[in-house]
Amino acid sequence: MQVLNRKKLNPAIALYTGKGQQENISIQLFDYNAESYTEDVEYDYKSVKEFAKDHQSHWLNIHGIHEPEIIQFICNQLGIHQLALQDILDINQRPKFQQYDDYWFFSLKSILPSDNNHVNLEQISFILGTNFLVSFQEKKADHFDHIRERIRQDIGIVRQRGTDYLLYLLLESILDNYFKTIAKIEEKVNDIAITSKKVDLSPDLLEYIESFKRQIYQIKRTVTPIKDFVAMIEREEFLMIEPKHVKYYFEIKDLCLTLIDECEQINIRLESNINLFFSVQGDRMNQVMKTLTIVATFFIPLTFVAGIYGMNFTNMPELGWKYGYLSVWILMIALTIVMIIYFRRKRWF
Repeated sequence: MQVLNRKKLNPAIALYTGKGQQENISIQLFDYNAESYTEDVEYDYKSVKEFAKDHQSHWLNIHGIHEPEIIQFICNQLGIHQLALQDILDINQRPKFQQYDDYWFFSLKSILPSDNNHVNLEQISFILGTNFLVSFQEKKADHFDHIRERIRQDIGIVRQRGTDYLLYLLLESILDNYFKTIAKIEEKVNDIAITSKKVDLSPDLLEYIESFKRQIYQIKRTVTPIKDFVAMIEREEFLMIEPKHVKYYFEIKDLCLTLIDECEQINIRLESNINLFFSVQGDRMNQVMKTLTIVATFFIPLTFVAGIYGMNFTNMPELGWKYGYLSVWILMIALTIVMIIYFRRKRWF
């Protein structure tokens, strides 16, 4: 991925720092309250304007942020600060929270399903106002379909509550994907059987283990700011969160702590597997060296006998003896048998 240097960017120009995408930006708008709701799944960005201070909750969701002109137009229509706009378009920054006069800005990384040993992340940014929530999703992958159905079918209390409760549901859904990813990683880590004799202790296995460590690090790095965000709500009073909804955000904090604990536990197991990898590899090498040493030791006295009787001195005894060849073979076989018995008693093999 091409990363733009933020120091070289003009603060007045909005630039998208990710890869260009083929899909068009799509926008959905939900207006709802306890009695009714309306939905526009193909909302025209040119129709975006500041939300009225009415008795409805408004959820504007944008799929795709790769066209900065459109995102800038939407932000300008909603009165979103230029700094928040840059944070929405900069997918390389770490998750952050910023409080403005009339709204909150909050960005985080959401995890996407993946079959390989890499963590695919997308940036999701939220603008939370008194009666509206704007969500900017980097990619088309959607985690919020079940929440839309709850609004449509009036399931639960989502339509009786404000957008701060809706934000809680979205955060919970994002964390649920983290739990699913952690479960898949844990399953794969449990399948690593280093002590099995059938396992090839090659550098590829070590790289396989290290890939999980990188995934765990990324997950922990992206979950921690969400926990910090909720901790800020716990320490201070924010007008955007109704007192009756604070308990739900404490639940988000507990989910983050659980995720971090699970990451720590998996990381400990991965560290243990790495240590076990080198221990088993060293033990197998020792076994090989032990076998080679024993074989070499067998041949030391045999080579000595063969070296003596291989000399061609004129007056060397036994050279003319007709049983000399046979006696040397008997001597070497006897030495070998004696060494085998001795090594067995010493339990060297």
